[in-house]
Amino acid sequence: MNPRLTKSQQKTVCSQLGSVKLQLLYKASIHGFTGAAFHQQCDTRCPTVSVGYNASGFVFGGYTKQPFNQSGQYVGDDKAFLFTFSGEKLLKYPVTNPTYAVRMIANSGPYFGEALALVSGSQAVVYSSPGNYYNFNAAEMHGNNLNLTDCEVYQVEESPEFEKPWRPVVWENEKRTKMMDSIKLYCPLASSVSQVRVLLIGPVGAGKSSFFNSINSVFRGHVTSQAIAGCSTTSLTTQFRTYSVKAGRGGKPLPIILCDTMGLEESTGAGLDIDDIVSILKGHLPDSYQFNPSAPLQSEAHGYRKSPALKDKIHCVAYIIDACKVSIMPTKLEEKLGAIRRKVNLMGIPQLVLMTKVDEACPLVSQDIKNVYKSGYIKELMQEVSAQLGVPLSCVVPVKNYSQELELDLNCDILLLSSIIQMLRFADNYFDELSDRSSSIQTKE
Repeated sequence: MNPRLTKSQQKTVCSQLGSVKLQLLYKASIHGFTGAAFHQQCDTRCPTVSVGYNASGFVFGGYTKQPFNQSGQYVGDDKAFLFTFSGEKLLKYPVTNPTYAVRMIANSGPYFGEALALVSGSQAVVYSSPGNYYNFNAAEMHGNNLNLTDCEVYQVEESPEFEKPWRPVVWENEKRTKMMDSIKLYCPLASSVSQVRVLLIGPVGAGKSSFFNSINSVFRGHVTSQAIAGCSTTSLTTQFRTYSVKAGRGGKPLPIILCDTMGLEESTGAGLDIDDIVSILKGHLPDSYQFNPSAPLQSEAHGYRKSPALKDKIHCVAYIIDACKVSIMPTKLEEKLGAIRRKVNLMGIPQLVLMTKVDEACPLVSQDIKNVYKSGYIKELMQEVSAQLGVPLSCVVPVKNYSQELELDLNCDILLLSSIIQMLRFADNYFDELSDRSSSIQTKE
């Protein structure tokens, strides 16, 4: 029994419900467009997502946490909602009177309040009456086409929790101290480089600037905010900035520089330009360069480095991806990231992915950040972003930035420091590769 709801649509629905997946219970085109067939497959099962399809191409339905039955009564549900798809976007209509959220009718399919019923009266039709405990626009919901081509009901299943973390982590203060010391004492393999340069790339709002602030906080010993960060639909970073983290207030700079860029945006001519990324990778871009999304950097620009040294180039690229948006990443943005990854690959620069906001994406991790490698949902998201960007799972590192906290947290620090150590290891790979290439050329000569 193949679901008609696409993988992308399933992910979009699941993004409203937390760390879950959908299991198909009932398909009217197979089991029958009758109330009896629906109840036989779905009674006592919960929570559920019910979906209707019509010949006009509309995909719409509702969610309830309550099990279906044939009592004829209303059942209360404060979490119930109706929805419809507008392209890839989900429009959501919450229940307005939770006491009458779902009605249990024997000769009907899923029946939400007095507003929407799929397979109404054991017919392949929709009953639609906006305003009866759910407010929606009928034309927006189903295009006023009340004939069903199919109806599906899915059970919402929790993602698994692993007994043991699938990546072992030591959550101890001594471990944090050791990690901080190893970062402070790190020396790049290339003698001409004193600080590894890591380029942070990611969509608007994914947390690039917040990541630098969080690393800076760990080494300062308190939460701080040097880079501009916050919530916006367009990039808050408009300049190319290079941030050197210091070991404590007034301390020595660490052997790593985090390079912040404008956020990536879906549309052409908005956000960071791919040609500017190439200039950054090659070391041409000066610090504080003002980005112009409609025109990439020209070699005549003020401060342009025409002959950059190895220390000016990027030694590692880190993609910053919001865990809450992995499953609903727009196709155009995914294509843009793919194009960037291919450019970076051609230049032989190692790449990793930092998956931010893992606590917001998964309730289990929200309870305790130490559950990050016990969460089946987080592992699924990491596997998904690994496939999206074409990097091995070992190159995907979950982190939690400091955003609302006033004090540091040991476990957040350990995840953040782990990501920096991976960056330094990847930079070593880059310098090793350069050294091997140089040796090979000398041998041939």
